[in-house]
Amino acid sequence: MSELTVKATSATSDVSSVPVLGSRLPGDLPGRLFDLVIVGGGITGAGIARHAAQAGLTVLLLEAEDFAAGTSSRSTKLIHGGLRYLAMGDIALVREGALERKSVRRMAPHLTEPRWMLVPARSVFEFAKLRIGIGLYERLGAVGRDERHRNWDREQMARCEPLLDSGRLAYVCAYREFLTDDTRLVLATLRAAVRDGAVTCSHARVTGIDQNPAGCRVQVVDSRDGTTHEVHGRAVVNAAGPWVESLLRNSGNDSGAALPVKLHLSKGVHLVVAHDRLPVRNMVMMTAADGRPVFAIPRGQVTYIGTTDTTYEGDPAVWPEVEAADIEYLLAVANEHFNLSPLTSEDVLSTWAGLRPLIHQAGKAPKEMSRRDEIWRDRRMISIAGGKLTGFRKMAEEAMAAVGEVLQRDTGMTAPLLPLPGGDIDDLDALRRVVATRYQQDHQAAARLVRLYGSEVFAVLGEHPGPLSESVFAEEVDWAVRVEGAETLEDLIYRRLRAAWFLPGEVQGLLQPCAALMAKLLGWTESRRADEVARVRVLMADELAFQKG
Repeated sequence: MSELTVKATSATSDVSSVPVLGSRLPGDLPGRLFDLVIVGGGITGAGIARHAAQAGLTVLLLEAEDFAAGTSSRSTKLIHGGLRYLAMGDIALVREGALERKSVRRMAPHLTEPRWMLVPARSVFEFAKLRIGIGLYERLGAVGRDERHRNWDREQMARCEPLLDSGRLAYVCAYREFLTDDTRLVLATLRAAVRDGAVTCSHARVTGIDQNPAGCRVQVVDSRDGTTHEVHGRAVVNAAGPWVESLLRNSGNDSGAALPVKLHLSKGVHLVVAHDRLPVRNMVMMTAADGRPVFAIPRGQVTYIGTTDTTYEGDPAVWPEVEAADIEYLLAVANEHFNLSPLTSEDVLSTWAGLRPLIHQAGKAPKEMSRRDEIWRDRRMISIAGGKLTGFRKMAEEAMAAVGEVLQRDTGMTAPLLPLPGGDIDDLDALRRVVATRYQQDHQAAARLVRLYGSEVFAVLGEHPGPLSESVFAEEVDWAVRVEGAETLEDLIYRRLRAAWFLPGEVQGLLQPCAALMAKLLGWTESRRADEVARVRVLMADELAFQKG
């Protein structure tokens, strides 16, 4: 990539040339009729909004919290086909996921960072099975020769990943997977939808949907001030994730009772430790005592470990509780695979937990249930649940086919792999080098900026950005509020800057200056500013509540 290709295109004072996420309900909503109203601002809803807007539909997307506040910010952050589903015999799902990795990479190369995934084996027999499985996985995904797996013995393991316990683990198969940032993928996808005319609103809770022969009337409550609104759409897509069934029950029809299958909510927990405490060089797939995979993934200042897969009882929650048993499970897996002083709960810097809306299968544990998506149609309302982060584009195609049947019109896309905002990059490594040089950042900090903003990094930072910490600049706050729809300090710290989980050494020092900048941009009172800081501190403390139990 040449200097000409990556030069700054605009400064943060001018965002007129970039798609801007709306967070507020437009004042003219009562008088408008949208072709499609989408409920849910996670990756599924974002993908559908992008597809629908590019297909020429008028689109309104409503999200009850912040964009990506639920499941779509709490994944393992991999764009992958799901190697373990081969063992479950779901070859079609694996093939689709493995191929879709290429689609996401074309749309957002900055959010599909190729990394080696190491899979250890204890014996020659286990290693042989592993090589066959990974070979099939690569063929299903049409992986190029230069990115195919490598095989390591103990000597190579000691040289390339010395922390692995070579006394127990005799071999390693290293294959390519892609590391992403799930929240940033949602934001970029939503902005692509806005680029084509979609309207997006966060903190807008849908409380009911009434259908008639001509369309749907959607009741909405603005979570910020409690005001109620009514919007109209010719069709509605219910992409509320863990809340899909709840919305159906509150929609004035019998769809909830008529669903052919129920959702099964599975809780997935991840924990974060300092990278110095678990300094792995590559992503590592470990095997827990119950046979399910657990990943150790280095990212900047930290290494995170996850995930669990346990049945979640009760009503869906945005912040599911992290229990001591979840942490013990993950630490036991890591301590069994690595040669280091045992990790304990005191080493945990932060955690996150998310709920997966799986399609219920009688007699199966969550780890055995398919990750396939399902679509149900009730007159002008389409509901979609299940699926995986990697397959969001294909899920959108399926949902939009159903929308096309409702609207009696073509819903095909003219450019399904058009780059997302920030994704028009020729050479990712060259972009990182230019960013490091221009802003005097080390490789780790430059990689963070490129992952978050891609080719828009220069539009975000301008020529002379003001540092707020070692890694974060004041201009990022401005961009988060004015372009990416951040409304609260939680939105900023957790889902725009990604500081709460991935910048543990800097996050506490960022709270006050970030809140002060947001206060100026959004007109907060001093009391509101203090409440925002207190709210984030409570959330961060709650993530570590298990340490007190």
